Amino acid sequence: MTRRFVLIIVLALLAGCASRGPVSTDSTERGPWQDQVTRVKALSSWTLAGKVGLRTPQESTSANLDWRQTPNYYRLLISGPFGAGRSTLEGTAQTVTLTTSEGRVSAESAEALLEKELGWSLPVSSLDHWIRGLPAPGGNFERETDALGYPTRLTQSGWTIDYSGWMPAGELWLPRRLDMQRTGIEATLLINTWRPEPSRD
Repeated sequence: MTRRFVLIIVLALLAGCASRGPVSTDSTERGPWQDQVTRVKALSSWTLAGKVGLRTPQESTSANLDWRQTPNYYRLLISGPFGAGRSTLEGTAQTVTLTTSEGRVSAESAEALLEKELGWSLPVSSLDHWIRGLPAPGGNFERETDALGYPTRLTQSGWTIDYSGWMPAGELWLPRRLDMQRTGIEATLLINTWRPEPSRD
């Protein structure tokens, strides 16, 4: 498996999907999930920073992540051992562009980009919901919760997402760690900084 192959998979998982500061831990200050779920669903703009790891039968690797999301645009910066320099994935409703040290490739969507580069695709457009602890719309899912109603496991589109802890982000509590598994692929996202923002687009 080439580094470019691994990079595309990880970027796609984060699209859809610099460690900074300490990771917050759960506390008794968390209120019930139901008290905030409407605001979590309405959250459409944020920045976050953390680390992403990927494991396949052939390779295990990790990198730093900076993710900027708005209703009409997202930008993910990946830096670390995937390769020299920084890689950028940018997307709008019309196109997705991946820029690496090897050049630039575009497609109509992250799924289409995967299809173009690898010959197969993933449900990457679900991750902007999964990252908030929500199921993606329009698909069947199963969910397990803790005593306060916060998701601990979400199963959807062939993926199992385990939520390991929650952290305060403004007036919300948002996921701190996601462990995502599908046959042959395991991805881990450890979030160090969550910054919800007012929608501007």
